[in-house]
Amino acid sequence: MPGCAHCGGKLDIVGNQVGRRDTCPHCGEEVHSCRNCRHFDVTVAKQCKEPFAEVPSDKDEANFCELFQIGEGGLHAKESLSTALSAAEALFKKK
Repeated sequence: MPGCAHCGGKLDIVGNQVGRRDTCPHCGEEVHSCRNCRHFDVTVAKQCKEPFAEVPSDKDEANFCELFQIGEGGLHAKESLSTALSAAEALFKKK
């Protein structure tokens, strides 16, 4: 069953019937966003496994991607700027 990538709540969606303005009934986040798509993957280029997708810069906002397919959910943690900076500083820290 599809789930929200933001809160992990289950979504009552049949097939891939997701409108651009649909929101999660649990947290209110927009469902037709990159983070809720089955092609979303933080480990690949542009964070999208679909090579022909025009990937928007904001992965949390609703978009017009025609290749969108609802994912199974699972929380996609949003990295904060401070977390990314800390990781970079640790990597390049002088000994």
